Amino acid sequence: MKRYIVLAAASLAMLSATAQDTYENARVLGSDLNGTARYVGMGGALEALGADISTMSTNPAGIGMFRHSYASISFGGVNQEEVNKFDNLGKTNLSFDQAGFVFSMNLDDDDSYVNFGFNYHKSRNFDQIIQVNNRFTHEASLNKLAFAKNTFGSDANGGYDLGYNTVTNKWMGYRNPSELNDYGYPFTQWDYLYHNVYNVDDQNTSAFPTGADHAMLFNDANDYYFDKAHRGWIADYDFNISGNIHDRFYWGFTLGLHDINYKGYSLYDEEIIDANGFSTGTMVLEDERRITGNGVDLKAGVIFLPFEESPFRIGLSISTPTWYEMKSENYTVLHNNTAIPEGFKPWGYDNLSSDDVYEYKYYTPWKFGLSLGHTIGNYLALGASYEYSDYSTADTRIYDGTYDEYDNENSYSDRVMNNHTDRTLKGVSLLKLGAEFKPDPSIAVRLGYNYQSAAYNEKGFRDTTLDSPGTYFSSTPDYVNWKGTNRITAGFGYRVNKVSFDIAYQYSMTKGMFYPFQPDVEFNDNGAWETNISTPSSLNFKRHQLLFTLGYTF
Repeated sequence: MKRYIVLAAASLAMLSATAQDTYENARVLGSDLNGTARYVGMGGALEALGADISTMSTNPAGIGMFRHSYASISFGGVNQEEVNKFDNLGKTNLSFDQAGFVFSMNLDDDDSYVNFGFNYHKSRNFDQIIQVNNRFTHEASLNKLAFAKNTFGSDANGGYDLGYNTVTNKWMGYRNPSELNDYGYPFTQWDYLYHNVYNVDDQNTSAFPTGADHAMLFNDANDYYFDKAHRGWIADYDFNISGNIHDRFYWGFTLGLHDINYKGYSLYDEEIIDANGFSTGTMVLEDERRITGNGVDLKAGVIFLPFEESPFRIGLSISTPTWYEMKSENYTVLHNNTAIPEGFKPWGYDNLSSDDVYEYKYYTPWKFGLSLGHTIGNYLALGASYEYSDYSTADTRIYDGTYDEYDNENSYSDRVMNNHTDRTLKGVSLLKLGAEFKPDPSIAVRLGYNYQSAAYNEKGFRDTTLDSPGTYFSSTPDYVNWKGTNRITAGFGYRVNKVSFDIAYQYSMTKGMFYPFQPDVEFNDNGAWETNISTPSSLNFKRHQLLFTLGYTF
């Protein structure tokens, strides 16, 4: 189907404000169940039981329970089910997960201590392969979505005015025809690629209506194929001070530094069909994105024993937002492998690329924790923890080009994107249950369960019509609405004098719905109403982890 219009020329402009969209940012929210093998083996339910170096990042008061100095190192591997190797990322990958120490000081009182600690741990392991193939159940394609957004006409309506830029010799999307030096935020990088590669025909003038010198067109797709390799990590570096007051009250503070290193590589392939339903070839969107950043947060916690003669204990913790400064960069190519209709001249490009680098700030939500712990003799420990964080309050921020007295660039909240985050994400609950049984003082057997509720509203979607810089800089439209995550864990520990060896196994499973682009767009194609309806595909992310920890008490 074709729509014939006359398009005006335009001039090049630059955008100074930059940000990122809800779905790209959400990948840095929360954390995996990872740390020492004891912590993982008990499902992470050690926030009230304490005396494990991994509690430094969840309830800092847990470090106050150490009575001796301690050091540990953890490493292992992860394996993902039901996928094939892609972009040299295999199903099984090794991982260095934790290294840290606690230095314990007795305060001239047999039951009061002040402790200092440092711990590195990998809070997120991004290694994941997503592979999807499906058939559209309604008429749809990504080039059709780009066509539809142009019909909306302005950023206020979720679109843009397409115009020819005589400097770059490319078609660009602008806010309105009277200001051709200002790009519209809904004009994404993939919009740019599809319009210049396929949607705009400026060669076959004999087929245009009288007076028109360009034509716009789109075609539906029959099938789609998607492959993506996520890789990288978030590394946390925690610095802790904590204490023990008469074995009744424990306190702690942790300063956390966070380092993001993420890379995603994807191929999205559509089989394009003509008006008669016959295949004309494929269009492939190839994208590589890297996200790096650094952040800082503060955590505080307490553990107290409310009953004089009982080892039962209660833990409370709070964590500030992580204040991130981030950089995102991409290189994206659209490959046009479709056939030229008989009697037509070639138009557009066989291949065209787009790349960009931009910086922004991102503030994660506050996090609150409540935990319970109890021991029976010296052979059984039981723990339960609950954490809550409202992901819908995450704050995407835009640099404004001004600086404070310390030469730090100021920023302001991206109101449009944050409203979208509020509609798309929700409060997340994390439940941890764990038990440790010691048939002998040198042997420990552990079991755990960990459940994290869904972060995404089921009807949430990646809206590419938003009037936000985060939309403009996006290079792909796909997204996944992940559901809750179930984790089952088990572990074993053995201690000889001052040396301890622990092993843990973790199985995690998360279901989700993959969408190649936003679900339902309706537009007016020269008087005829058209729809572009995305067909989702179900996903199952199943991962196994085997983790080893070597510890030394001194």
